[in-house]
Amino acid sequence: MSHFINVLSSETPQWHLDVADLEGLIRPGDVMIGIVLPFHLENELQRNTFAKRPRRSTCSNGFLFIVQEHVKYKWFSSNYFQQLQVMIFAIDEITKNSILPNITLGFQVYDSCMVIQQTLEAVLHSLTGNGMVVPNYRCLLGAPLSAVIGHPASTHSILLAQVLGLLRYPQLLNYMKKARLKLTDERELYFDENGDPPAVYDIVNLQLTPVGTIQHVKIGSYDTTADFGQIFSVNTSIIQWATSDQQVPRSVCSESCPVGFRKAPRKGQPVCCYQCVLCPNGEISNQSGSFDCIKCPWDHWPNAQKSMCLPKTTEYLSYDDPLGVTLAVTTIVSSLVPSVILRLFVQYRKSPIVKASNYNLSCLLLLSSSLCFFSSLTFIGPPQRETCLLRQSAFGMVFTLCVSCILAKTIMVVFAFMATRPGSKLKIWTSPWVSYLIILTCTLLQLTLCIIWLAVASPFPELNTTPDTRVMSFECNEGSAIAFWAMLGYLSLLAFTSFIVAFLARRLPDSFNEAQYITFSMVAFLSVWISFIPAYLSAQGKYTVAMEIFAILSSSWALLICMFFPKCFIILFRPDMNSREYLMRKGKTPSN
Repeated sequence: MSHFINVLSSETPQWHLDVADLEGLIRPGDVMIGIVLPFHLENELQRNTFAKRPRRSTCSNGFLFIVQEHVKYKWFSSNYFQQLQVMIFAIDEITKNSILPNITLGFQVYDSCMVIQQTLEAVLHSLTGNGMVVPNYRCLLGAPLSAVIGHPASTHSILLAQVLGLLRYPQLLNYMKKARLKLTDERELYFDENGDPPAVYDIVNLQLTPVGTIQHVKIGSYDTTADFGQIFSVNTSIIQWATSDQQVPRSVCSESCPVGFRKAPRKGQPVCCYQCVLCPNGEISNQSGSFDCIKCPWDHWPNAQKSMCLPKTTEYLSYDDPLGVTLAVTTIVSSLVPSVILRLFVQYRKSPIVKASNYNLSCLLLLSSSLCFFSSLTFIGPPQRETCLLRQSAFGMVFTLCVSCILAKTIMVVFAFMATRPGSKLKIWTSPWVSYLIILTCTLLQLTLCIIWLAVASPFPELNTTPDTRVMSFECNEGSAIAFWAMLGYLSLLAFTSFIVAFLARRLPDSFNEAQYITFSMVAFLSVWISFIPAYLSAQGKYTVAMEIFAILSSSWALLICMFFPKCFIILFRPDMNSREYLMRKGKTPSN
């Protein structure tokens, strides 16, 4: 107590804080409530030289004015003054209704002027009392400070909370938990176990009056004490919107994105501003205003609006497809042509031109050509394990047989010419068994390659799908791409060898030199399959199969036309050229 008396009587500045003498409104009571609100708003912006103590802020009524380099805003706050009246009314009602028996509420009101320093000084005045600020001392004996009510600005309220927290001041919670009273308008006021009152708010609309002033018009309410379904109510018919057409203003600067689109923010603009971007391939958005698109499952594809995922269409080259029917009919018709030519050769097998073209090899070549056409039928229809195993192997074997026959023909032409030289010992190599040995050897090598392929990595049917396509290709997986291209490479090697040998032998004098026709046929054959490679690699789905069928048909027709059509023309339309005398006379003249 002696220390406290010394503090009050001392003139030494160190005993108390040098704060402003604030004028406030005080009503004594058994329990005191501090109220710190900015009734006057004034910000004095002046240059601070840091050479002397800045001048203190003062509260005053007034208006906006400019004096030299200072800008002053003086404005009386009617809103905070209204809040003060509400607080005084509530305190009076609590006292009147004896909610706190034998206890009266008092208050100390200070104007902070919206200055954070003055806010702190006001709460310190409330803590100390008696017109001065002495840290850790209370001058109002018997009237404890129970709470301090400040305005909602976070900068000010956080500061008050820190100061009051150090001094362990509690929100009137213990006194208000059991408080319950009826107001004059028959509404009931009470506090829950946390000391919070029921949420009762008026919804108001700022409207311009005919004389140019602004008035608050009640258009609804939010009352948690009301009956269910009536807690929130708004009368929209009396709302006046601040738009020229009196329509509800938009809260965003962009329309909501429709289904199939996603929101993408605009750089440098608020978050409510965005642009609608179409979902990429394979993704959808099934509700408006989506921020992200949803990826469809691997076997589904978006519809045209990209609002839902639909099952992908399964595609393969079928007999119901116009392309498949066209290729199938072309294959069947084409396979009949070698049979007709074979019948013609059998009928004229004793004619000089048929004998000169090696009748046995020609018949074997025609049979293999017919099989080449037929092999393309295995590529049409739904892929099955058996057809996947058969089609590439069958295609490789019959074409190897066909090209081996041509190679044997070419080699036999060379041996026949060389055997006619005096003293030549190569006559033994003109025997038919040599040509059969060549064919058998070349075919067995391809057969061995196909057997290894089927044993190690055999083809199998599969559904091939990619994220950016709306169809699933039902096709044969070749198993080993290396084996597939090795089979084609070996076939091309045989054709290239036949071309080289035939090209070198094209000018040999012979009764009927086939080397020229073989050269043309191999050029056409190689051209087709060289063009097939990029087309095959770039095609997708059923068109990949169609490209291979087209290559099979084209190369087979190239061999058939170049090797047999000139002979058929002579047999049918130039019988004078199909005589021994004509062929002997031609064989003595070197070909140009």
